[in-house]
Parts: sequence; structure tokens; C-alpha cells
Amino acid sequence: MVGALESINITSPTEIQERAIPHALAGRDLVASSETGSGKTAAFLLPIIQQLARHGAPRALVLAPTRELALQTEANAKTLGHPFRLRTAALVGGERESKQLRALDARADIIVATPGRLNDFLNRRMVSLKTIQFFVLDEADRMLDMGFLPQVRRIITHLPRQRQTMLLSATMSREVERLAREMLSNPVRVEAARKATTVATLNQKAYPVLAHAKVPMLLALLRQHTGGSFLIFTETKRSADQIARVLTANRHRVATLHSDRSQSQRNAALADFKNGRVDVLVATDVAARGIDVDDISHVVNYDVPQSVESYLHRVGRTARAGRDGEAVTLVSPNEEAMLATIERSTGITLERSRLSGFSDGRTDQQISLATEIGRLRGTRARSVGPRR
Repeated sequence: MVGALESINITSPTEIQERAIPHALAGRDLVASSETGSGKTAAFLLPIIQQLARHGAPRALVLAPTRELALQTEANAKTLGHPFRLRTAALVGGERESKQLRALDARADIIVATPGRLNDFLNRRMVSLKTIQFFVLDEADRMLDMGFLPQVRRIITHLPRQRQTMLLSATMSREVERLAREMLSNPVRVEAARKATTVATLNQKAYPVLAHAKVPMLLALLRQHTGGSFLIFTETKRSADQIARVLTANRHRVATLHSDRSQSQRNAALADFKNGRVDVLVATDVAARGIDVDDISHVVNYDVPQSVESYLHRVGRTARAGRDGEAVTLVSPNEEAMLATIERSTGITLERSRLSGFSDGRTDQQISLATEIGRLRGTRARSVGPRR
């Protein structure tokens, strides 16, 4: 097990692992809250694997909101479960059903699934959950944001009443709290202290620019920083595709990652970006949940993210494992209010930078004044973005 832990870069437990694992091993239902990247996956996988002593039928079910996150969890489960000869099956959309059915027929001990594909299999009686002893709802906040609550409830009707349930979430909204009360029995609640800001090695900037000039500014930034790897976030799939086409036309090696891409295309995009075959990955938030690349030099928010959590998730893809990194946000005048909300909530003050030849029409003094007013005003910007 020690070698398996080291292979996924776990040498000492994180705070959420220290707080959650003893309760999970004791068989308690669990609600665990900590920010993205804090080690929640191992916090539920390790105690489950420790307790799966016999083989023969699926006994653990992990629900994840996206294919990328499900496949990442499956990979970790395979690594950690290998010393115990545990088998894992991933049931996700965009991959061949025949391959997934073979994994089930091989008596998988752990099922990792997305709600849509699992419900499809349940409706066609291709899988049974009657033997499940451990149920994990991972990234519950993202699950609700994506509208999966009805599907989650249908899945729960197929589970045994006697089971151990663990709900993990980056945030604990009222909706997540309500779901926890509905799903869990007398749960233990654990929370890791949230870092109000990002890591010290991360340099964060905002570039004021008119909306129609964002693409030319992006090209100028890429010319300034040759040799790096860029992860560019957009709010919509259409925008991601448009930006990728422009960058490709300007001789950049580009891949895209969003929910309209097939699973094989998404796997290839991630592999190409991780291996350096492309130097720019353009992604939406939903598809990017499974990105696990340590040496990304730059994150670019082409659009200001529509929630504080999305901002922290995006910029957390760089400056990892002690490396330096830079996060750049392109902000048009009508996005300043949302950016001010992010700054106020995180305690981060983004340096407003200028790039020669680009402006949003305001002087530095006007930008500074508007930014300060936005931070002090206390207005609450909407945190619901467009469908991705």
C-alpha cells in the first residue's frame, strides 16, 4: 500500500484525510468539506479499500459529476486497490458499453460512475447495486450545479438501506446541506480549514480590455511567453472552439476540452497536453475537473469565472508541487463586478496590468477607483453560468 500511495504522490496525509479517514474506517456516514485539490479522493478511497476484504460482487459505488473526474478516480482506485487484487469498473458516457460490461462481468469490486451512464445501465438492468456497502457522492456541489439531483435520487432508490454513505464537496451550500440530510444517517461532519488565498508561488494579474479585443490580447500574451504551457478557460463550449480555431490559425499547437468532445477526443487532448505535444489547452470548467497536470506555467481566464470556487479551481491548476505559475484574467468593463466579488471573497487583490496596444478606455486611476468601489460595495454577483 505504501508504494501505491507514493505512486499517486501521497507521502503524508492532508488535513481532510486526517479528519475523515478515522470516521470512515469506523463505519460512520460522513460529510466532508474541503477545497479542490485537498486530497478528498484518497480520503474516501483508502478506508473503502481497507474494508473490502472479499471479492465477488460490486460493494462500493462512487458517483462523480464528470467523465474526467470519474476516470481519474478510477485510476486512483486501481492503483490503491492493486495490492489487494481489487477490481474497478468505470461507467461513463462516451466510451464503449462493451468494455464497461466486461469490467462488470469480471466481478468489479468498485464502480466509479457518472449519473447519466449509471442510470442508463440501471434502466436496462445491465447492473445491480443490491450488494453495495459503500456509497460515495463526490463533488456534490458540482453535481447539483450540473442538474444531476434527479438522477442521483433515482440511483439511491437502487441502493440497500443498510450502507455507509460519504458525501464530499468543495463548498457546503444550503442545497448540499439539504441533500446530506436526505441521503445520510446521523453523519459525522468534517471540514478542512480553507485557504483564503492561493499558493505563494502563484502570480495573479488582471488585464482590463474591451470584450472584442480579448482574442488579439490573448495572441499577444502567447507571443510574450513562448515556451510555456497555457491552460485557457472559457465559459462556453462555443467560445472554446472559436478560440482554438484562431490559435491554430496562428500556428499554436492547440487542443480543446469540453462536453461536446467525445471521450476518446478528451482523453487524447489531456494526454497531448500532459506530454507536451500541444502547448495550449482550451477548456470549460465542467470538462476541466479531471485535469491533473503538474507543470502548467500559465492559466488564462479568458472570461471572468462566475463563482469564487471556479476561480480558485482554475488558478489552482498552475503553481503546483512548489513550482512557480502565473494566472491571468482578461476582464472587460462589464465583468469588473464579478471580479470584485472574487477579490472580496478570497482576500486577493489582483494586480491590474497593461499590455501595450490594449485598453478598455479607462485610465489607471479610473480602473483603480472602480475596482475599490466594487470591493467595498458588497454587491453579490450571480454565480450561475451558462450551460457548458
